[in-house]
Parts: sequence; C-alpha cells; structure tokens
Amino acid sequence: MNPPLRLLDVARRTLRTEHYSPRTEESYLGWIVRYIRFHGRQHPRDLSAKDVEHFLSHLANEAHVAAATQNQALAALLFLYGKVLGTALPWLDNLVRVQRPARLPTVLDRTEVAALLHQLPPLTNLVSSLLYGSGLRLLECLQLRIKDLDFARATLTVREGKGDRDRQTLLPAPLHSRLRRHLERVHRQHTADLAAGAGYVALPHALARKYVNADREWLWQWVFPATRTYIHAETGKVRRHHLHETVVQKDMHIAVRLARLTKLATPHTLRHSFATHLLEDGYDIRTIQKLLGHRDVRTTMIYTHVLGRGPQGVRSPLEGLDGGGAAGGAGHTTNSGAKGAEDVDVEREGGGAVEGPVGEWE
Repeated sequence: MNPPLRLLDVARRTLRTEHYSPRTEESYLGWIVRYIRFHGRQHPRDLSAKDVEHFLSHLANEAHVAAATQNQALAALLFLYGKVLGTALPWLDNLVRVQRPARLPTVLDRTEVAALLHQLPPLTNLVSSLLYGSGLRLLECLQLRIKDLDFARATLTVREGKGDRDRQTLLPAPLHSRLRRHLERVHRQHTADLAAGAGYVALPHALARKYVNADREWLWQWVFPATRTYIHAETGKVRRHHLHETVVQKDMHIAVRLARLTKLATPHTLRHSFATHLLEDGYDIRTIQKLLGHRDVRTTMIYTHVLGRGPQGVRSPLEGLDGGGAAGGAGHTTNSGAKGAEDVDVEREGGGAVEGPVGEWE
C-alpha cells in the first residue's frame, strides 16, 4: 500500500493538475511552507480564519511586504484551503484583498534607451533590444524557441504568456541580421550537443510523449540557450535550459550605472518604454494593447499618463514666460516660448504595419 502523500506533495500535484505555471507553483508552495512555520508547524486544517488574518497582518505590519506580495500570499492560502484541502469554509469569501496603490511605470526616453543598450554586452544587448523593440517581458523573451520567430512576416509569437495566453508582436527589422548571426552560433552549439549525445530541451505539457524526438529537434531549441547543460533527474537526458533571467538583470544593473542614468531602470522598463514611445508616435491604444498582451485596455491606458508632455498633457504656464522663467539678470532676453509636443490621438487607427521603436536608434 502506498504511503499517504504529504501536504506539499498534494499541493504540488493539484497545482499541476490545474495547469498553474512553474513560477506560480514555486511561489504558492513557498507561501504554504511559510504559513505553516509561522503557526508552529500546525496543520492548516486545524487553523481558522483568525489564524489566516494573523499571518496576513504579520506580513503587512511586521514584514512590511508590498500590497501585491500580501495578495499573493492570500491567493496561495485560498488555493490551499479551497483546492488542496477541499475545505468549504464561509470565511474564505470574506477575506478582503489589499488594494494595490496606483504606480506610474518608469519610462526611458529614446536617448536613454540608446545609451543603456550601448553599455550592454553583445548577448544581453540583443535580448534587451528585443524587450524594447517588441515589448516583451523578460521571461517571454528568454523562453522564445526557434519556431516562434518569423523573419518573413517580421513577427514573433509569444507562447503561454501571462495569463496563459498566446500573442504575436513585432520582430524589429533592425535586429534581423543580428538575430540570424546569433542563431547560426546557436545552431553550431546544438550540433555539437547532438554529437555529444545531448541536445535535449524541456517541452511543454506532454509533447515529449507525443513527439518522441521533438526535444532534440532544431525548431524546439531555445533562441537564447544557457551556457551550461544539466542532467534531467527524471529522464537522465542532458538538457540545456534557456538563459537565466538573472544574467540579463545583472548586466542591466551595471549598464544603468555606466550610462549614468538617473532612473531606476530594469529589463521591464524597456517594455514600458516600448509602449510609451509607440503612443508618442501616434499608434492607437488598441493596437498597443494587443502587442503587449493586456487583457484589459485600462492596463494599457496607464502609458497615456507618462507621455513626455507633463501630467495629463498639461503645459506649464512657466513655459509661456519670456526666458521660460529662467534665473537671468537684466538684459537677459532669451525667449523660449516653445510649445509642448502635439497631443497624441490615441484613438486613431494605426495605418499599416507598426514599426518597432528600436528602429529609431539603430
């Protein structure tokens, strides 16, 4: 007779049955462990609503976590009680999620983007150029496979992005030649791996059973593979993972300092800059929503608040004064009188194909 599964094993199996992403699985299991340890390793079945509220209160008042982090912990506990333990408790519905404060995204102007990319090493420069030129999230970019690139149509396909949704976005023309040279190097590496009895990659869901040799085929390989291989514990195959996100994050941190930027820029800042610059170029909000993969257009609308025209597109009255209000002495007759940028009509239908902002600095 098989021994009963531990709580974490049941939770892991339930997460995979419900098709949660590996990142969500890791996060939820981490919160469940932290919750159990917080209450002296008592079984969650023996705890009540007050215990859940005590834990969440501790996170906010003593651990000083952000509202999003507290909501993530609550989501993990709701999953634990509702899906794993199958506990029909009325107090689950009464737990209130913390209201996340509205935050404006950090956006770089085009000169700052160019300066930042100039300071990056070749590989992370290529990755970052795709983040900016295609509006990708970092993991979406690093998880691209060869089959997801379509040079003829200048598009790339994001598979199972945020919310488990697929979408197509731009493959910037200025990057085509660099990407082709990069893929030639990746192909040589893959050929060497095959000769050494390796060359395997992880496949989504059950494709490895459906297509027996697909995990060694070229079209399933990562566009940005890791430099080292590893042995998959379950199959014993020598696999190669995609480039780890910390490689890009560390290079970006150094590049921000070398470029002497005064903004706290991360890889995700390039995605914000992509959306904002397209708005500045006059593309309609619905087109940008589709390129970014937002479910709700209200998420995309936040970029209308960070256009380079001051808050709400308002022009400061200081700009109408002679000399722009500068601290000039007598006889200083400089007349700025410069008008702000023209308002962007975000409802205008984009005519023809959208060209990625990466083309502005290449």
